[in-house]
Amino acid sequence: MNRRNIITRLGIAALVLTAPSTFAQDIHFSQFDMQPLVINPAFTGMFYGKVRANAIYRQQWKSVTVPYVTEGISADLPIKSDNNGDYLAGGIQLYTDKAGDGNLTNFTGLISVAYHKTFGGNGSDYSGSDLAVGLQGGYSSKSIDLSKLFFADEFQGSSFVGGSTQEYKLGLGNSINYYLVNAGLCYAQAVSEKFNFVIGLAANNINQPSDALLKKKNSDAVLDMRYTGEVGMVWNVADRLSLRPAFLFQYQSSATEMIYGNEFHYSLTGEYGDTHFTPAVFLGGWLRNGDAAMITAGIEIKNFRVGLGYDYNISSLNSVSNGNGGFEIALKYISPYSVVRRRTIPCTRF
Repeated sequence: MNRRNIITRLGIAALVLTAPSTFAQDIHFSQFDMQPLVINPAFTGMFYGKVRANAIYRQQWKSVTVPYVTEGISADLPIKSDNNGDYLAGGIQLYTDKAGDGNLTNFTGLISVAYHKTFGGNGSDYSGSDLAVGLQGGYSSKSIDLSKLFFADEFQGSSFVGGSTQEYKLGLGNSINYYLVNAGLCYAQAVSEKFNFVIGLAANNINQPSDALLKKKNSDAVLDMRYTGEVGMVWNVADRLSLRPAFLFQYQSSATEMIYGNEFHYSLTGEYGDTHFTPAVFLGGWLRNGDAAMITAGIEIKNFRVGLGYDYNISSLNSVSNGNGGFEIALKYISPYSVVRRRTIPCTRF
């Protein structure tokens, strides 16, 4: 074992042990519009179709350590509607996250419900809008493999004695389980046939559960509340071209994240369908403020949207990571209605 590996692993151990005095952070994706239920539970059911399914895979920091891998899947659908076009929607969101040499792993499962109040909108009227409130609850499990971590007091003279660290005696646990409660609001408006927007606000980890692996008395750390605001637009500037800018802001404890940019969307047929994805290609440029420059690209065809994303690190870790950041691949599927229905859902950015 070389000196660099020892220092790296000691650093990881130090981060784990100092976690009780800091705040844990939630996952994030560059293609955040491909995991709408992670961003805001009010987005549950906000689409035109019978069922929506999303999947995403993200890998980062491969050039520095064992790759951090985050995977997410979700499905949502309208459940019940009334004669006014208002409806109740439900969904499920699952994601896993594995980080570093110690396999710090998180699995989270969430159930979402949202009530949508719709205003106007029909086959020839593009001024429809949707106001939604969403609630989300679920279960999370976090674990770590202590056998893959190395501690300073395990190095005794010129030899290494694994499992001898005092940290085991102090009560460093292998896992912890807790429940989560999230809530959100959003409003979508189709201003005209060519322009629509959506704006949302959400609060996650409202119950602020204990998130500490260290089991000593008074060592508990909480998963702090995460506040999220997002704005997205779709502007059809030509028969085939639309601009799709978006802005995401997240605040948790002392950490902030700000992503902004634009997707250039080019329809191969000159049409924009409500019931399915018409053949199209897209290319986006994004900035995660102070952290990474990102590019996204992909295709839409029939009922599917496939997206690829790559982050180029521009933070202070650039020299260590050689600029490498994260890679993502995402898939979205929407099952269309079999017959033409009243248009009540604006074509939102998310």
